[in-house]
Amino acid sequence: MTDTAFLGTGLLGSAFVEAAAKRGDRITVWNRTAGKARALEAFGARAVDSPADAVRGVRLVHLVLTDDAVVDQVVEALRPGLDEGAIIVDHTTTQPALTAERSRRLNAEGVRYLHCPVFIGPAAARATQGTVLAAGPRALFDAVEPELARMAAKVWYCGERPDLAAVYKLCGNAFIIGMNALVADVFTVAGASDVPAADVLPVLELFNPAAVITGRARSMIAGDFSPSFELAMARKDVRLMMETAGTAPLSALPGIAERMDALIAEGHGGDDLAVMGRWAAAGARA
Repeated sequence: MTDTAFLGTGLLGSAFVEAAAKRGDRITVWNRTAGKARALEAFGARAVDSPADAVRGVRLVHLVLTDDAVVDQVVEALRPGLDEGAIIVDHTTTQPALTAERSRRLNAEGVRYLHCPVFIGPAAARATQGTVLAAGPRALFDAVEPELARMAAKVWYCGERPDLAAVYKLCGNAFIIGMNALVADVFTVAGASDVPAADVLPVLELFNPAAVITGRARSMIAGDFSPSFELAMARKDVRLMMETAGTAPLSALPGIAERMDALIAEGHGGDDLAVMGRWAAAGARA
């Protein structure tokens, strides 16, 4: 049985609490909206009125908050109650530079802090699925790894660099958000032609997303833009998509078109579509 505190009991935090309760942990919870914390008393958690009260007598403190500013406020508020030797595990999605500064500052001050963002939604949290990332002092990771492994199917230690998990988290979310926007645009283009979204799904199933993504990703990294799908031809196709959509709202294609136009104006129209990622190529920072 683990004595654990969860500070931040929104959708994800509350799901983590429910899963921890099922494992038999003793849990203290706090949330700025007190009712959200009190609702978890039905699962056996103890709701308290302040961050400092939440962490007293607890060896593992989970933060599941909204942003950097809230993390800093809550950490400052909990410190009077924090036991010596307790470890703060911060699951919040935060800005990398601020995360690095926070980790270095707190650990230098004797506050054991490890940044551990997650690729986990509420349903996955309840089922102990998904991935926990971790970055920061190796000794802290080794101390909490068994507990993290109880929360998710995979735990990935990114290394000592304190901002690396934050970087990877933003990269992963950019991928998720971008794919969501593109799928929405696919359905918008189809709908503008009176084709139901369900009828377009088999078109998406023709592709192996991993192969499409990793192939051009490797080209971007290598700076190899030998054409197999010229940027100018891809831009023509985007024009057709946007014309077909008409006045229907699009999420991603207008921004893609703008970037394509800028690259074509720079003389890259004959390069492969992968040239859109030329900033990632070694030595190219334009």
